[in-house]
Amino acid sequence: MKKAFTMLELIFVVVIVGILLATIVPNFQRNSVKEAADQLISRIRYTQHLAMMNDRFDITDSSWFLSRWQIKFFNNLGSDNEWSYTIFSDWKAGHAGNPDPDEVAVNPIDPTKYLTGGTSGAGLIHYGDSNATMDMNIGHKYGITSVQFGGGCRSSVKYLNFDYLGRPFNSFPLSLPYELPASGYHKLLTSACNITLSDGVKNITIAIEPETGYAHIL
Repeated sequence: MKKAFTMLELIFVVVIVGILLATIVPNFQRNSVKEAADQLISRIRYTQHLAMMNDRFDITDSSWFLSRWQIKFFNNLGSDNEWSYTIFSDWKAGHAGNPDPDEVAVNPIDPTKYLTGGTSGAGLIHYGDSNATMDMNIGHKYGITSVQFGGGCRSSVKYLNFDYLGRPFNSFPLSLPYELPASGYHKLLTSACNITLSDGVKNITIAIEPETGYAHIL
């Protein structure tokens, strides 16, 4: 006797396949903002590691704390007018706040490159330079159009630095009379710093917890 599927069985199979596709396919769709957030969390943790391994305390320099390892965001000509970030230690005299090439961390995966997606300035590493780490330009790589700081961090100062215990710092408000003209005194976080990445449609917020510096997606 010849066996065949009945119409009811075929319909049942089609329905089951449809349910499976509706469940599985979204997991394969790319979420570029989530990818950018995952990368950034990894690099925040690496910055914290550098700070714990390489304390910048200098008894001869009253502004030594500005030399701590930090991760800082830029959106300027040097980053091709896209959001990028750089990991560096601002140890040179004057602590200008812009990373000279010899202040930028070396990429541990590729020692021929530095951990920057590019920033403006004469003699600095720009986006497209052979020694830049291109995926740190999260505007070009992931389509990020906005980087916002909030929570325990001052919204107008887009950086975090860490001390030798791995504790995260930001800075005091500009209105305080004892702030330095450029970067400001670094302030130990007392509440989580939130960094929100957006591509104009999707948003993801990363929280960096006070004291521990633990970074995670909210």
